[in-house]
Amino acid sequence: MPTNLALDDRLIEEAQRAGKHKTKKEAVTAALDEYVRKRKQMRILEAFGTFSLDPAYDYKAERQRNASGSPSRSPSKSSRRSRGDHRS
Repeated sequence: MPTNLALDDRLIEEAQRAGKHKTKKEAVTAALDEYVRKRKQMRILEAFGTFSLDPAYDYKAERQRNASGSPSRSPSKSSRRSRGDHRS
């Protein structure tokens, strides 16, 4: 999708050098990709502390059950996530 943007040439050139990108398009695409990933990481970090943990969940027993060669089946919802308030 062609887009015309008025970008800071100095900043674009610096991004090209920093990322060793051959073109301005590569530099902008890499910068946007990094921006999106960083924002997603920030949302995940903001979620820490907002979940209630299930004190009865035994991750070691779950690992042993999965490693014992039993047929693969998806864990129940209660064993996959904590009980209580949580965001989607």
